[in-house]
Amino acid sequence: MKIIRSKSYTAERAWGALDIANMNGITTRLHWTDQPYKWHVNDGQEVFVVLDGRVQMRYREEGIEKDVLLEVGDIFYASVGTEHVAYPQGAARILVIESEGSV
Repeated sequence: MKIIRSKSYTAERAWGALDIANMNGITTRLHWTDQPYKWHVNDGQEVFVVLDGRVQMRYREEGIEKDVLLEVGDIFYASVGTEHVAYPQGAARILVIESEGSV
């Protein structure tokens, strides 16, 4: 059993993560960041939940770049092949559920 107080979690570097669970190759990790990630495509599906802060999520659909501002409680689902990048607006804490070893 674990109880995690996400609001108090920080990392030593941007996108540092606390591993919460690995369920049959699907990982759940809590990330802290104050810097953008990089454009990427995950090996599988990804669920991205903003727990604290705000994150501008940029993504491409059919080669067209789009973006959405995610607030606390918002969820971004990236299907297989969705190219995306997260830009936090200040510090943010994010729960990410994805296949083990994804970018």
